[in-house]
Amino acid sequence: MKILITAGPTREPLDPVRYLSNRSSGKMGYALAAAAAARGHSVTLVSGPVALPPPKDVQVVRVVTAVDMLAAVKLHLATCDALIMAAAVADWRPVRVAKRKMKKGSEQRMLLELKRTPDILKTIAPLKGKKLFIGFAAETHNVRAEAKRKLREKRLDLIVANDVTAPGAGFEVETNRVTIFDAHSEEQLPLMPKREVAEHILDRLEAKCEA
Repeated sequence: MKILITAGPTREPLDPVRYLSNRSSGKMGYALAAAAAARGHSVTLVSGPVALPPPKDVQVVRVVTAVDMLAAVKLHLATCDALIMAAAVADWRPVRVAKRKMKKGSEQRMLLELKRTPDILKTIAPLKGKKLFIGFAAETHNVRAEAKRKLREKRLDLIVANDVTAPGAGFEVETNRVTIFDAHSEEQLPLMPKREVAEHILDRLEAKCEA
């Protein structure tokens, strides 16, 4: 299969020095890319800014912002069989980006006006066709309900959900504890290394491809 994977955070600039982002390390997406390539799949990895070495035998496309990531996904989507959207895309970006470093001056408060970044999966949903789409839901509460909502609204074949407040299952760690949902079932996995989680996800993806 030709698999397109996104990983890591996006960064939304405030000025030339500062940005809005999140705690995603990219480890889950990179584990998926490495595992898929090891299985013989052709893998393109669209990566936000991370401190990880590129996986072996994987084409890596570097991006920074949510708009950058959307453009890269659109560019490579036409030639892929499946998309795994493991990136933690920032939901908000500043309305105005300062051209110079914003100085603190004497003010004790600053109001920051934000606008939504593009929802990549919703944006590309009309391009899905027969491609398989897998999404991720990193939540702090109502994990099951949020996962099932995103599965339905974003026209996903699978969604991988986890509670990022659970020990060993959040950001910047080597393990994860996830539940994999499709339209008819859910599979809860125990705490395990992210590479093993990746193997389970790919098993499910390959099974759907063969169905």
